Amino acid sequence: MGMIRIGAVSAHFGRSLDHAVQRIAALVGQARGSGVGLLVLPDAALGGYLADLRHPDPAALPPALDPDGGHIRHVAALARDMVVCVGYCEADGERRYNSAVCVTGDGVLGRHRKVHQPAGESVVYAAGERFTAFDTPVGRLGMLIDYDKTFPESARRLALDGAEILACLSAWPASITNRAPRMTHDRQSRLFDLYDRARAAENQVVLVSSNQTGAIGGMRFLGQAKVVGPGGEILARTWSKAGIAVAEIDPAAEIANARRVLSHLKERKPTAYGSGS
Repeated sequence: MGMIRIGAVSAHFGRSLDHAVQRIAALVGQARGSGVGLLVLPDAALGGYLADLRHPDPAALPPALDPDGGHIRHVAALARDMVVCVGYCEADGERRYNSAVCVTGDGVLGRHRKVHQPAGESVVYAAGERFTAFDTPVGRLGMLIDYDKTFPESARRLALDGAEILACLSAWPASITNRAPRMTHDRQSRLFDLYDRARAAENQVVLVSSNQTGAIGGMRFLGQAKVVGPGGEILARTWSKAGIAVAEIDPAAEIANARRVLSHLKERKPTAYGSGS
């Protein structure tokens, strides 16, 4: 593929689908003007996230969308030749999933349902069951949603499936139980950055981390969108503000260079880890 520009979005999205589509259109247009080939929007960009993670109100949930419906098709049409990842609440009969979809103007390239669920999320969402990478015009890609990236096995499974780029879509809040006066001192703020850099470095892949900003209900989101190289180095970031972190990188070349002497995936010892690992 060679050099590409990658954008990680930090932005606020609420319940209004009309406003969400307008904001996505503006962000895609801004990214296109910067030459971005891959744009990763936050989790729950279409319809917003839960307003209370510990005791979610069943009467105030994000709208559940058809995974092949008009809103997903609209985002694909906006993407055109760009690869765009976006999060939404997926309707599947009586079930809801916290989901992400990766699209271009040609349609859907890949899907992911969030596997790992924090606190009360399992009250309103069913859990996904797998991590699968897929081919895109910018390279082989895998997606993680929020809490998925807390677990090393999630990113490792995608890397073993050939993912060169990990798109991590989040609606990641500041600490709910122990809020700090400044966002930079918040425990969840430190962990969010730590997980991003660790998942990239331990798998020697490019990681693109998006996140929501602002607040909904009692949830205050961190922002901190970023692009991380295969050595764990942050190539671009938004800090806590809204915006797009843009980095230019040749993923295949940078990954090959990172793995030239020490190749973590090849040097694994699965038989030493036991069946419970």
